[in-house]
Amino acid sequence: MERVLIEGYEFIKVNLGGAEAVFSTAKNGLDFNKGTEEGNRNIENIKKWFGVKKVGFLNQIHSDYVFDYDGKLEEGDSLIINKRDTAIGVFTADCVPILLFDKCNNAIAAIHSGWKGTFACILSKTIDNMEKKYGTKGEDLVACIGPHMHQCCYEVGEELVDKFKNSDIYAKLNIFNGRNLSMTKCIIHQLEVKGIKKENIHELNICTSCNSEYELYSYRKDKNAGRMFSFVLLK
Repeated sequence: MERVLIEGYEFIKVNLGGAEAVFSTAKNGLDFNKGTEEGNRNIENIKKWFGVKKVGFLNQIHSDYVFDYDGKLEEGDSLIINKRDTAIGVFTADCVPILLFDKCNNAIAAIHSGWKGTFACILSKTIDNMEKKYGTKGEDLVACIGPHMHQCCYEVGEELVDKFKNSDIYAKLNIFNGRNLSMTKCIIHQLEVKGIKKENIHELNICTSCNSEYELYSYRKDKNAGRMFSFVLLK
């Protein structure tokens, strides 16, 4: 993991081998809110900053919809692709960004997983799609879990506690401390069930709400927060 400054903006980069995972920060007000002119300009800037021809993203709707990126703007929360000239990414400000790299088939994925997507196992469904489309195997995947609101700060209502505790996939896991939910444990469990090796799971362990090392957006903390963009590209 390394910190990279580009034109005064800070990014966190993780080398996945044949791919690169990149997480933007809020340093110097870098905002990727695609509903604004500034946000769209910054998305466009990724092309020159990181040497790609296209940048793929979605209209995120807290779903479990997965798309093979073909240049269209779809409504969903996960993208997969196997082309070298394109970065694909997701927007977050507390939800979990997950970036995947299939080192055998040179395929990548970018997943936005809020509590709804996590409950619906959008990560597992993304890997299913990669298996069908590219022949991906769990043991060949490298995963990177980016900055999100961690258990220390993520308190949820009793209804959501019951929902997760009574779910098939999470029922036997210790994912709560009181009413504080660990999205990290949920995500790692989905990865392990799919056969991803522990040494291939990179969890950055950065909380969007309480970390003091990076400037990050947190919707829960700031309400009027901007958006960070987490993306992956083949090298």
